[in-house]
Amino acid sequence: MRAVLAFEAAARLGSFAAAAGELGVTPTAISHQIRLLEDISGAALFRRRPRPLTLTAAGARLFPVLRVGLDNFADAFSKLSGQETRKPLRVTTPTAFASHCLVPRLAEWGRAHPDVPLEVIGADAVLDLRSDAADLAIRYARRAPLDVNSLEIVRDSYWPVCVPELLSEAAPIAKAADVLRYPLIHFDWTSRDPEAPTWRQWMAKARALDPALAGAEKSWDLAFREELHAIEAVLGGQGVAIFSDVIVSKYLRSGRLVKASALSLPGYGFYVVSLHSSSRAPEIEAFSSWMKLGFDIRS
Repeated sequence: MRAVLAFEAAARLGSFAAAAGELGVTPTAISHQIRLLEDISGAALFRRRPRPLTLTAAGARLFPVLRVGLDNFADAFSKLSGQETRKPLRVTTPTAFASHCLVPRLAEWGRAHPDVPLEVIGADAVLDLRSDAADLAIRYARRAPLDVNSLEIVRDSYWPVCVPELLSEAAPIAKAADVLRYPLIHFDWTSRDPEAPTWRQWMAKARALDPALAGAEKSWDLAFREELHAIEAVLGGQGVAIFSDVIVSKYLRSGRLVKASALSLPGYGFYVVSLHSSSRAPEIEAFSSWMKLGFDIRS
């Protein structure tokens, strides 16, 4: 049971250290308990390198099952003791969206809906709502997901972005070929979409507009598996990367990042998704409206 609790806390919080703090043990103890659970299950449950900590496919299957089981335990005991508490509205969302778009706004939700606490489950793996892994999901897709309720809250575009200081150190980017003078930063896409908005796709579009790029080739100067690491590298002035203008919107508004080129790529839609038969439909509708309004204000 200690191993189960250690895994659930680490998966929910995305950190061995945070799980240790919540459970009152050391990070080493958390690591040992999760190793024990991995030995029992015969599969790795976390990708520990590179950071941030993420679930493997096996971990993503196990987490919602354990999460639901622990919630059921808590509900049963609270009813027996007569101290039933309000269950949080569980939202699963891609990690980058959680970090840069949802978590910074949680205080706003708390003020607007103090009686509906939120539990944010950041996971790039798609958690199945039918398994009761969450009450609703934020999905990132070209088109609205089928067989579920869905509301598109915002659609993004992808732009080459960097810190303004990087542009001031060299000649400005006047045409697409000028981008080749700068270090290019790449991050892995989990999507198998052949038209995913990557540097390769951007270069293909740019060659059609700028003859100087026709025979030009450039490999990535820096590559990351995680988008969050690429964002940190760009914020540190290490190069230019292509990012969603939704994910980095706060940095574009503040001026910490600027668009390095006028050439962009079409992105995807962010959808609030829930099951047709959800017992928490009124709260989900309130959350959907709140999310939509927030992005309308920021547009």
